[in-house]
Amino acid sequence: MYSFNGTNIDPAVRTVSISTIQNNAPMGPAFLTQRFTEDLKDYFQRNTNLKLVPRDGDLQFDGNIIAYDFAPAAIQQVGGVSQAGSNRLTIQVKIRFTNSKDDKQSFEQVFQNFDDFSGDRNIATINNDPNAVRRTTDKIITDIFNKSVANW
Repeated sequence: MYSFNGTNIDPAVRTVSISTIQNNAPMGPAFLTQRFTEDLKDYFQRNTNLKLVPRDGDLQFDGNIIAYDFAPAAIQQVGGVSQAGSNRLTIQVKIRFTNSKDDKQSFEQVFQNFDDFSGDRNIATINNDPNAVRRTTDKIITDIFNKSVANW
């Protein structure tokens, strides 16, 4: 085993394949499939020496975005009227990870994370902000990475 950026990857593992992570969440923006998939690939390329291959990698990822929810996170009283003090974006991604060199490392798991936004921001403004959704998906990608190759 060797360690590179906190990873714990068997030297026999040389390749990784990441299938398109489909957006099956009814409220998720159209760009989410491509952005999430490309960001996951980029994360593995930046943080490991594994070669990205189109399919049948030693490590294989596939899955889908199963929830994209935007709801009030804190209610406040303004002039006697209840309104959202902040809104929370929650994203859930179901990932199937296969380690073809050590099946005991394989798993299927739902990863979830969230970010809170000021009450004056609605879902349209969040979806149109290139960094807002990415903050949440980056945390999920880090969790996927840590579970699959950092053994955290």
